[in-house]
Amino acid sequence: MKRTTALRAAVAALLLTVGLGAAHAGVASAAPLPEPARPSASAGLLDAMRQDLGLTAAQAEERLRAEKSAVEVEKTARQRTGAAYGGSWFDPATGRLVVAVTDRAGEAEARALGADTRLVRHSAAALDRAKARLDTLRAPAGVAGWHVDPRSNSVVVDVVRAQRQTPAVRSFVDRARAGGLVTVAETAEAPRTYAAGTVGGDPYYTGNVRCSIGFSVYGGFVTAGHCAQAGAAVRGWDGSAMGTFQGSTFPGDDYAYVSIHSGWWTVPVVLGWGTVPDQLVRGSAEAPVGASICRSGSTTHWHCGTVLAKNETVNYSQGAVYQMTKTSVCAEGGDSGGSFLSGDQAQGVTSGGWGNCSSGGQTWFQPVNEILGRYGLRLHTA
Repeated sequence: MKRTTALRAAVAALLLTVGLGAAHAGVASAAPLPEPARPSASAGLLDAMRQDLGLTAAQAEERLRAEKSAVEVEKTARQRTGAAYGGSWFDPATGRLVVAVTDRAGEAEARALGADTRLVRHSAAALDRAKARLDTLRAPAGVAGWHVDPRSNSVVVDVVRAQRQTPAVRSFVDRARAGGLVTVAETAEAPRTYAAGTVGGDPYYTGNVRCSIGFSVYGGFVTAGHCAQAGAAVRGWDGSAMGTFQGSTFPGDDYAYVSIHSGWWTVPVVLGWGTVPDQLVRGSAEAPVGASICRSGSTTHWHCGTVLAKNETVNYSQGAVYQMTKTSVCAEGGDSGGSFLSGDQAQGVTSGGWGNCSSGGQTWFQPVNEILGRYGLRLHTA
């Protein structure tokens, strides 16, 4: 039995046993007292949110509940407002989803769902078209990436502060602005991927590269594409044969699917590394911009932050990667491929970023639902 999967299976079995026992006890009581509100997260997860987001346990629980509600509101608001939809984001200050719309009718639809609203000039479809035009351009190294920002109702181009005035960057910015709907922001560093050389005791290895498992799917797991190409052999944490990369894409996208050999099996668990209890995965509902999010990786283990942007094009030195999600969570070498979770919902696999977990930084992930669709995979859920 492999150490990591055995731990995951034991945690899942324990949680299921405790849940069934509690249900049985409730039926046996002739006149049950009202049950206290069930915590929305483990004490360890709440502690991690306190450390990384500056929240009390009560504030963290309330935020998780509000974010779960916002996911459902966002889905319905996008459908109800139609062509008037201008994007949306979660506002931590109010605990509500904000929906941008281009007309009063859309505003009324969104408010009827319990969302706050903001009237904007450009629809989400128009912003997506403007970003798609930028995706056809070749960016210099001093351009970190670009994304649609619903809060500013524009396509934001991020440039590395120290290189903003170089001729190549200025030329790219001029071409980007020529199409309209573009604003420019600065970032401290250029993004890079988070693969690392081999060290002992971590989830998997390919050649002399160490990366992190993302999420279990039936038959294997998903991870980052830059860790290895299709056909590469994978060794587990103990050095034994674990599986094979069946598909891998990078750049353009940054995702991969690894099938596992006999002797290894999958469970719907993300490691908490002792910082938080191991987390059960119950689905893959996409969290909105502004929502809290946490990451598990083999180097820096467990850290939390917020979703900063979606559908961002990230300009790595190896080439651009599209449709990425940007977060304020830190990461370091070896964390590549690791899990991003919002509550108990899988969000994506770690791709790259800048900074570290001592001084801070930003990290991007490839959304998990895109990976599942690309390879026809089914997420293993609890």
